[in-house]
Amino acid sequence: MKEYKFKINGNEYNVAVNSVSGNIADVTVNGNSYQVELDSPASAPAPQASAPAAAAPVQTPAPAPVQAPAPAAAPAAAPVASGAGKAVKSPLPGVIIAVNVKPGDAVKAGQVVAVLEAMKMENDIQAESDGTVVSVNVAKGDAVPEGAVIVTLQ
Repeated sequence: MKEYKFKINGNEYNVAVNSVSGNIADVTVNGNSYQVELDSPASAPAPQASAPAAAAPVQTPAPAPVQAPAPAAAPAAAPVASGAGKAVKSPLPGVIIAVNVKPGDAVKAGQVVAVLEAMKMENDIQAESDGTVVSVNVAKGDAVPEGAVIVTLQ
């Protein structure tokens, strides 16, 4: 296991790269586990260099080869999108207080798919387009960073 410390926009992040299998990296960021999909399978030294870049989208957009961080703790959240589909992302860091959809549900543009509590306010996370839920990447109670994929639509 390789550990890193990052400081992004004044916020400190402890990142541990637990393992890399093919193009999936198992990382822990500040105690929260994520399955991170890399653009392509990495060679032996590259996973340790590429996987920590997955923490970069926590506060700032970065050209990291990361697609959909998903908490490893929730069994329903384990599926990671294969690159197809449209991600509904968290607009700011917070805690998921409700998940209103499940895989297979049809959603319309503007429909609330989840509710995020941030800065003591509830924020509705809405689908940007019509589609079918391919994966739900969060569970009630999960702390998510800005830009985290909440659900993936197809």
